Amino acid sequence: MPLRPLRAREIVRKLERAGFVFRRQTGSHARYVHPDGRGVTVPMHPGDVPVPVVRSVLRQAGLSVEEWEAF
Repeated sequence: MPLRPLRAREIVRKLERAGFVFRRQTGSHARYVHPDGRGVTVPMHPGDVPVPVVRSVLRQAGLSVEEWEAF
Protein backbone atom coordinates (compact mmCIF):
# COMPACT_ATOMS: atom_id res chain seq x y z
CA MET A 1 0.00 0.00 0.00
CA PRO A 2 1.51 3.37 -0.96
CA LEU A 3 2.01 6.07 1.63
CA ARG A 4 -0.68 8.71 1.99
CA PRO A 5 -0.80 12.15 3.62
CA LEU A 6 -1.47 11.87 7.36
CA ARG A 7 -2.37 14.26 10.15
CA ALA A 8 0.45 14.97 12.61
CA ARG A 9 -1.49 13.23 15.41
CA GLU A 10 -1.72 10.03 13.30
CA ILE A 11 2.04 10.11 12.74
CA VAL A 12 2.64 10.57 16.46
CA ARG A 13 0.30 7.67 17.30
CA LYS A 14 2.18 5.34 14.95
CA LEU A 15 5.56 6.44 16.30
CA GLU A 16 4.42 5.87 19.89
CA ARG A 17 3.23 2.36 18.96
CA ALA A 18 6.71 1.78 17.49
CA GLY A 19 8.29 2.68 20.86
CA PHE A 20 9.14 6.36 20.37
CA VAL A 21 8.48 8.80 23.22
CA PHE A 22 8.02 12.57 23.23
CA ARG A 23 11.21 14.40 24.20
CA ARG A 24 10.63 18.10 23.51
CA GLN A 25 8.94 20.61 21.23
CA THR A 26 10.41 23.74 19.68
CA GLY A 27 7.82 25.87 17.95
CA SER A 28 5.72 23.63 15.73
CA HIS A 29 8.21 20.73 15.57
CA ALA A 30 8.08 17.91 18.11
CA ARG A 31 11.02 15.60 18.76
CA TYR A 32 10.41 11.91 19.48
CA VAL A 33 13.18 9.50 20.49
CA HIS A 34 13.45 5.72 20.70
CA PRO A 35 15.26 4.01 23.59
CA ASP A 36 17.86 2.70 21.12
CA GLY A 37 18.86 6.27 20.17
CA ARG A 38 16.89 6.92 16.97
CA GLY A 39 15.26 10.35 16.82
CA VAL A 40 12.44 11.78 14.69
CA THR A 41 11.22 15.33 14.18
CA VAL A 42 7.49 15.64 13.49
CA PRO A 43 6.01 18.88 12.10
CA MET A 44 2.93 19.62 14.21
CA HIS A 45 1.18 21.74 11.57
CA PRO A 46 -2.58 21.85 10.99
CA GLY A 47 -3.90 19.81 8.08
CA ASP A 48 -2.25 16.88 6.37
CA VAL A 49 1.48 16.23 6.37
CA PRO A 50 2.52 15.61 2.72
CA VAL A 51 3.83 12.22 1.59
CA PRO A 52 7.46 13.40 1.13
CA VAL A 53 7.51 14.54 4.77
CA VAL A 54 5.94 11.26 5.92
CA ARG A 55 8.68 9.45 3.98
CA SER A 56 11.29 11.60 5.77
CA VAL A 57 9.79 10.63 9.15
CA LEU A 58 10.06 6.95 8.17
CA ARG A 59 13.68 7.40 7.11
CA GLN A 60 14.53 9.15 10.40
CA ALA A 61 12.75 6.42 12.37
CA GLY A 62 14.49 3.64 10.47
CA LEU A 63 11.16 2.01 9.55
CA SER A 64 10.10 0.47 6.26
CA VAL A 65 6.73 1.23 4.69
CA GLU A 66 5.55 -2.29 5.63
CA GLU A 67 6.55 -1.77 9.29
CA TRP A 68 4.89 1.66 9.26
CA GLU A 69 1.61 0.25 7.95
CA ALA A 70 1.66 -2.42 10.69
CA PHE A 71 1.48 0.25 13.42
